[in-house]
Parts: sequence; structure tokens; C-alpha cells
Amino acid sequence: MVQAVPGYDGSKKNGDKSMSKIKEIKGGVTAPQGFKAADTAAGIKYQGRTDMAMVTCDVPCECAGTFTSNVVKAACVQWDMELARSGRKMQAVVINSGIANACTGQEGWDACKATAGAVEKALGIPADTVAVASTGVIGMQLPVEKLENGVAAMAKTLERSEEASTAASKAIMTTDTINKEIAVTFEIGGKTVTLGGMSKGSGMIHPNMCTMLGFLTTDLDIEKKLLQEALSDVIKDTFNMITVDGDTSTNDTLLIMANGLAENTRITEKGGDYETFKNALFYVCRYLARRMAGDGEGATKLFEAKVVNAKSKDDARTLSRAIVGSNLSKAAIYGCDANFGRFLCAMGYSGAQFDQNDVELFFESAEGRLQVFKKGVPLDFDEELAVKIMKAPEVTVFVDMHEGSGEAAAWGCDLTYDYVKINADYRS
Repeated sequence: MVQAVPGYDGSKKNGDKSMSKIKEIKGGVTAPQGFKAADTAAGIKYQGRTDMAMVTCDVPCECAGTFTSNVVKAACVQWDMELARSGRKMQAVVINSGIANACTGQEGWDACKATAGAVEKALGIPADTVAVASTGVIGMQLPVEKLENGVAAMAKTLERSEEASTAASKAIMTTDTINKEIAVTFEIGGKTVTLGGMSKGSGMIHPNMCTMLGFLTTDLDIEKKLLQEALSDVIKDTFNMITVDGDTSTNDTLLIMANGLAENTRITEKGGDYETFKNALFYVCRYLARRMAGDGEGATKLFEAKVVNAKSKDDARTLSRAIVGSNLSKAAIYGCDANFGRFLCAMGYSGAQFDQNDVELFFESAEGRLQVFKKGVPLDFDEELAVKIMKAPEVTVFVDMHEGSGEAAAWGCDLTYDYVKINADYRS
């Protein structure tokens, strides 16, 4: 893991003491009370592996969501946006991998409707409380009969178990090499609340909403408006701070369901309980975001940029995103080349205004910390130590702007030959 660095803590804005009260537990989306999951091999596109997942709740849930800012939105995104903003409850979500259901016209919308209808037929859950999500190739029509058969099969195998959660997180993978899931507990009003999540994302990842598929579940009792506010705020410093290749997907969807089964006093206004929940939400989303960034297509390491003491929070975000988003920076990380000019150059065209004579830049990892630039002047440094630091599986470029108090971190990955190989034959 990247070592702790004095002057920056990614959880600082959310309260260090509250963060210390969050406990990681085994599991994912089935960890909170009332949630079940299942998976199946429906043959949507992939053969010989699971490619559909379903998450359901025993009771209707308050729901919230954030979605792609890409003007070209998949049919499933449009379906889920309507549900999340309608005021209706949500009780299930069905996800398929392999085909994105994007750029598919009315037929794509009808596939969403048929999938939700299959859930209603199999489980009695109203179709208008069922979300749907897809990931994969753009421009292909979904095989509706396979979707319906997949839902029917999963309805018989739904479980509230760690195994079911993990299997679901694997079924939604496309070019991902690892599944991504997490669960935590925290206390609100003397009640133990659980929050679980899973996500997928490896390519077409760029900060312009949340750039992936993500599904969060909690047994917290909270008002819908506040649930949405918390989610929309938290993604600014988590999923909106990752990039793999500069491409914002047509299918980006992050959904959260809250069922109230923890029996805490319902959160109806901002205050201590709301902040406690938001801290836990930040913790989970940051974990998933970092896992996604480190699993970028063809990646060999997680590439992190931390910017401290910028003029503003927005400037810190802009600068850190520019560093991890630069192809030249990503190539330098892959080649273990401590060419600090790549990173300073990216900062310079980011749009943030600063004095280069105030800047200090460091490379760091579990192997050590090395300063290479100070107050506008390059420093002599040990090249062998630099290579050792940059060979670690997680590498950080740490930048002190010395101009204010704004802090932010962004995450990406190195750029390798395999990225081109993967995307050159993705459709075939």
C-alpha cells in the first residue's frame, strides 16, 4: 500500500474520527439486512462464464443514482434515471455484461422493459421498481429471451450470503481482471448499520460522473433527498477522480438502495447522523474507485496523484486529475521513469493557475519517498532509488503547491502495450 504522507489524508474532509469508527467486514451487496443476490450464465455474449447478476431486497427501498454525462446514453441509463428521479421505491436491479444496450433505439428500451417485467413475473416485485444495467459492446441488441430466462434462473437461486455477493460481482465483469466489492458497518443512534457495494470498470474510465457500473446497498433509514445529496457529493472525490483512458462511457451508472431495516431513527435532516453515513459512503466509494483505477485495461500498477496546499479544492482536483490523465505521465509510470517534467507539464495545461516557483514534487510508494523538484528548480536525485520506488504496485506523485489549503487525490493506472491489444479486438 502507498505509505501515509504528512499533509494529506484522503478522508480529511470527511472527518478522521468518524472514519476510524468504520469497520470493514466480509461481503458486499448482501451484507446489509434484507438484500440477496444471484448470478447466472445466460449466454448474452460470453460463453462459459456467468454474465448476469441480480440484487433484490425483501422490502422496497429509497433509491438514488448518478449517471453518465455523455450525451449518448444507453437505454438502461435512461430507464434508471427515470426510476431514480421519479420518487418511486426500488426493490431490485438486474445487470448483464457483454452487451451495453447503447445506441439501440426503441428495441433497447423494450429490452429494459422486458427485463423488469421478467422480475415481476418471477418474484412479484413491481416492474416499475426494478432497475436494469448493462455493460459491454455498444450498438448490439440484447437477446431478450436470454435475459428473461436469466432472470427466471436467478429468481430461484437468490441468497443472502458472501458467496452470492462475490459471484454477482464477478458476473458483471467485462475486461476487469478482478472483482470489486466491499462491506462496512458503522453506528448511528446506537444501531449498527451496514453498507455494501460492488462495481465493475476497467476501460472507458474518465472523471465525468462516475465512469463505471456500481451498486450500493444499505439497511440505513434515510430520506430519499438526503440519500441523493450524499451520493452526489461523495462521487466528487471518489469516482469522479479516476481515469484510465480519457473515455467517458455511455453506460455509467451508480445506484444505491436504502431499506431502513437497521431501525435507526430516520435521517431527515443534515447533522451528525447524516455525516456519519456520508463518511461511510465515502469510504466505500473511494475503495471501489481505487480498485477500478488499479485494474485499468492492461495496467500493471495503480497511479495516484495527491495535490496539497493548492489555492482551492477545485484547483487541487483539476491538477491531480490532469496528472493521472496524461498519457505521457502514465507511460512514465509504466517505464519507471522519474521524468518529473511530464507531470509538471500536465499541471501546466490543466487550466489551474499557479506559480511553478512555488511547486514541490515527490515520488513515493511503499519503497520510499523521493523529492525531485523544489520551488521551480530540479534536484539531483538517486535514479536507482527512483526506479525502485516506481516499480511498486502503487505509485504516488505527491505535489505541494504552497499556495493555499486545497487538497485532492486522483487515481489512474499506467499505460501499457496491453491496453492497445485489449481494445484493438474488443468487439471480436
